[in-house]
Amino acid sequence: MPQPKWRAYEELAQSIIKELATEFGLEGIEGKQIIPGKSGTNWEIDAKGIRSGDSGVILIECRRYLNYRIKQEQMAAVAYRIDDIGAVGGITVSPLEPQEGARILAEYENITHMTLDPDSTPENYFVNFLSKAFSKVTETIAIGDFYELEIWKDGKRID
Repeated sequence: MPQPKWRAYEELAQSIIKELATEFGLEGIEGKQIIPGKSGTNWEIDAKGIRSGDSGVILIECRRYLNYRIKQEQMAAVAYRIDDIGAVGGITVSPLEPQEGARILAEYENITHMTLDPDSTPENYFVNFLSKAFSKVTETIAIGDFYELEIWKDGKRID
C-alpha cells in the first residue's frame, strides 16, 4: 500500500529542511515524535529542529492543504504547541502562503513559513521562506548530449 500523500509531504519537508539546515540556523533535524508538554499533555509533532549555537528546539509542522491557506486559528494552535513543549520557535510548511492573520501571528511568535509545492520530490523542488527561494533540479542526460549550465549565487555568476 502506498504511503499517504500527507506523510510523504512531511518526510520531503524534513529532508529539504535538513538539506537547507544552515539557512534555517539549524544543526540537526529529528523526525516525527511525541514530546511532553508543560500542560501535562503529549504532542505528536511532524519534526523537530535543533538550533545552532544554543540547541534550542524548533517545532516543525507540515500542512499539505491544496485548496486553502493556513488560517490564523491554525497558526495559533502551532504557537501554543511551541510554548507548551518549550520550543524557541517553529517552522510551518504548506503549498500556499498562510492567510494574513496567520502570517502576522507567525511573525510575532517566531514561526517561519516555508512554501513547498505538493508535487515536489527530493530531486526536484522549489521552496520559498524568509524572502529567499531555493530550488533543486535533477536531470538525467545521455552521453553525447551537450548542455551549458550557468550557476548564480547572490546575483553573481559563479565560474
